[in-house]
This record gives sequence, structure tokens and C-alpha cells, in this order.
Amino acid sequence: MSTSMEDVLLQVSQVRYKKGDGTLFLMDQRLIWMVENKDTVVVSHPYADIKSQKISPEGKAKVQLQVVLHNGVSSTFHFTNKTGIHGQLADRDKVKEMLQTLLPKFKRKVDRELEEKNKLLSSNPALLQLYKDLVMTEVVTSEEFWSQHAQQYTEKQKQQPQEIGVSGAFLADIKPQTDGCNGLKYNITPDIIECIFKTYPAVKKKYIDNVPSKLSESQFWTKFFQSHYFHRDRKYAESKDIFTECGKIDDQEMKKDIQTGVDDPFVNLTEFEDKTLDEGYGTGSNQLPGHSGTVSQAMIKRFNQHSIMVLKSCTTKTTATPAQQNGTDPNFSNINGENTSGESTTSAAVGKRKRLLEKITYDDLEDVESKKNATSVHLNLSKIERYLHGPMPDSNTDYINSSEASSILRGVIQETRQWNSRYPATSLVTPAAAVGALGELSPGGALMRGFQEQSLAQLVPPDIEKEVRNLYLALCELLKHFWRCFPPTTSTTEVKLIKMHEALNRFHTAKLKPFEDKLLRELSPLSHHLTKHLNQLLNAAYQKFSNWQKIKSR
Repeated sequence: MSTSMEDVLLQVSQVRYKKGDGTLFLMDQRLIWMVENKDTVVVSHPYADIKSQKISPEGKAKVQLQVVLHNGVSSTFHFTNKTGIHGQLADRDKVKEMLQTLLPKFKRKVDRELEEKNKLLSSNPALLQLYKDLVMTEVVTSEEFWSQHAQQYTEKQKQQPQEIGVSGAFLADIKPQTDGCNGLKYNITPDIIECIFKTYPAVKKKYIDNVPSKLSESQFWTKFFQSHYFHRDRKYAESKDIFTECGKIDDQEMKKDIQTGVDDPFVNLTEFEDKTLDEGYGTGSNQLPGHSGTVSQAMIKRFNQHSIMVLKSCTTKTTATPAQQNGTDPNFSNINGENTSGESTTSAAVGKRKRLLEKITYDDLEDVESKKNATSVHLNLSKIERYLHGPMPDSNTDYINSSEASSILRGVIQETRQWNSRYPATSLVTPAAAVGALGELSPGGALMRGFQEQSLAQLVPPDIEKEVRNLYLALCELLKHFWRCFPPTTSTTEVKLIKMHEALNRFHTAKLKPFEDKLLRELSPLSHHLTKHLNQLLNAAYQKFSNWQKIKSR
């Protein structure tokens, strides 16, 4: 048997592959499938070659599992347990969970730098085409391409990415779905995970400590959504999950925030009751004794704590002080609506007044001069033209007064009245002369013998046009670095100049000459016109290099 020297980790019978029944084996190094009652291995995939696995969606008639390899090939297995759909799902889940445990151990160690370059090429079609024209044709080496011709792309990628804000309702957007077995299924995206980590640093610390050393990623998030930490009314004495400590850390942070205070006279973090009337109108706190308000208070505290964490995750480093940002006076502080300065009434009124002015003042409508020294966050736009598009400015128009308009109108009326006195036989061209003149001025006529009916752009096929454009882009990239070397004042510049001259020669031989031969075969009348300017650019560079060599040899 071919599997005699390997350990069988899992064996699942009644598995169909390409209309053939057989058995699926998960070995210690690979996944194999064998035909029923035979000793022949039909499918064999080493775990190192498997990129990912996919399962059939819920509710589908066939219970299937598909493994996708790094080369794009996939194998689909259909589970046909005779006990029914529940047995098929159980067999499929066993294989899925075992693969989830095994695949990370055999994951290919892809070079990080190579992966970043591949991602850069896939996200920039122009750079990918330039890579094909220069590197794959051996005009320049790969090292020269990434150090010189792709430098602006790599520098742009090294820039700090633009921070994405955290939505206050990102947890509410995670809507669970029933899995059909009295359970809930949560679908979370990498963006949601990033928001959770930004808002709750304690959860991120737990993730780093437990994944993947103690728990898999799916197990960690399952425990997170099952924990009392995720749910609103949690009690630490009854919970024994890994997130108990996170709740205590959050409470400590909440106490620090309350002690530090919020510079907003309209916010009171310590109040747990709704008030329809302000203080001084005969109302008081009439909280009922007992245990009735515990759940409500926990909910309100949870909401306040969540809002504070979201705001903390979105704060940016600015030079302005917190008091200036909130529009309050830095000479006094306001903690939870209770002023700590000497003149409590006056200071509270001033703070509220400034807070109201902040709400009704629009910063974007202020004078531009006042915002020159203000720090701001630059917005990185992927498609600038979408934001710059707007109404076109009015063109200069010469306006006339009413008297000039009336005189012009009278002149037009007088001219139209004179039309009736014209005689067609004397003032207009005869039909025969008009037809003759039209024929001579038409393409192919006596006066238009050098005229081509179609322009050059209309005669060129789209694929040839695209190829010419790519040639221009590649040649201009090489010429840009060639002309930058002048004047070659250092030995390094001279070496680079010689290399770029050799690259231009290789480009002429490997790209331009074959394209010209192709044009001679397919578009012989246009071959000279399409590549004329490209040859002029190359000849100018060759002449410049030749002159430099003559001057250097003197």
C-alpha cells in the first residue's frame, strides 16, 4: 500500500471525487484520495502545495469541500454519507478542522520582499507593463528596474498609509446568522478586526498572547463572541474565560477617564438616570433601593466606555491642547459638569457659552489666512480627477447696451429685406459649376491628390496602437535616466551613462526592431510613420553619447 510508511491522521469514507466513490485520507504530510476497494492513489496534494480550502454554502444540496493549490488547480470532494445530511456535514467539518490545524504548519515561507513586489506590480498596471517591456526582454536587470525605474512606486508604498476611522457602530454591524444547529455564526472582516484592536487594546494583547500558540484564530474569535466581555451584562465572578481580565482593565481605564474628566460641560459620565428637567426645578434623584438598576447602569456604563474607547482610537496628534480643541478656557477645568475653579457659576457659564459657539461655528467657512498655521491632515486621493471635477468657469463675455442692440437688430432686418432683390441666375453659382468644384475638392479629385481620406490614427488597429503606446512608455523611461546623467561629472554617473546607453541599444534590438518588422508585414504603408519619432529619440541619444565619448577621448 502506498500509504504504509505514512501516519494516517484522519480517514473519511464515502467521499466522491469526479463521479467516483472512494475514501479521503489526511496523512501527516499530504492529503490523498483513493478509489473504493482499490489500492491506487488518484489524488495526492502535499499540504505545502495547498493554498486554501473552501466549503459549499449552507443550504446547498451537495456537501462539498474544495482545496485550492498555489498554482490555481483545485480539487472538489463530495461527501455522500448514507446517514444523511447531518452525517455528511459532520464528515466535512472533521476534514475542514483538521486542515485548519495542519495547513499553517506547512505554509510556504514566501519571501516577504518578493511578495511586496508582486503586490506592487498587480496594483499598478503601468508598472507591470514596464516590467514586461524592460525586465522580461532583458533590456535591464531586475535589480536595476527596482532601484531606478520603480523607485517612485516603492517610495509611495513606504509612506505611512492613511488611517481609517472607527465607526461607533462597528460591533452592531456584526450581525450573527443561525447555522441550523441552534448556534450562531459571526462573519467578521479584517476591517472589523482592526477596529476591535484599535478600540480595545486589551483584546489585541490577548490575541497576540494566545494566537496561534494556544488557540487558532477562529477559536479565539469564537471565545470572544461567547464571552461575557462581548455581552452587555457581564459579571466577572461567574465568567471564567480569557477575557475576564480585559473587562477589569476597561473598568480601570474608565475610572481614570472619570477622574481625569471631560472638558465638556454638557457631558456627565457618572450620571445613570435620564433627566427631562435641569437642576433647580424641584427635581431630585429618587433612585429606588435594591438591585433593580444594576443592568441599566451596566448598559449605560458600557455605552460610555465604548464611546470613550472609539474616540481614543480616532484621536490624532495635534499641537493644539485639549482645552483649545474643545473650545474651553485652559485657565479652568470642568470635570463631569462640576467646575473646580473658584468662581463656579461664572466659569460654568463661560464654558457652556464657548461650547455652544463651537457647535454653531463652521471652521471651513473661516478666513483662509487664519488657518495657515493650523495643522491639518492631508487626504490621500486615489483618483484626484473625481474630486477636481466641477463647473467650468465662465468665459469672458462682452456685453452691449440696449441702444447698440437695437441698431444691430435694425441692420439685420435691413439685410434680410435685401435678400428678396437677389436673382439666383446672377448671384449664385450654377449647379454644374458647384458639382464640378465639389468633385475637385473631394478626396481623389484634381485638387486633393495628396490627401488621405482617413487619418493615421484611424488606420492603425487598436492592438498596434496599444503596442506603440507601451513602446513610448518604456523608451521614455529609459531616456529619462539617460539624459539625467548629463553632464557626467562623477565616475558613478559615467558608469550609469554607459549602462543606460547599452540598455537603449538592447531596447532598440529587442523591442523596436521586431515591432518594425511586424509593421512591414502587416501595415507596410504606415511602418515608417509609426516608428519615425521613436527612432528620432534614439538617434538623438546616440548622437549625444557619441559626442561625449569624443570629448572625453581628447
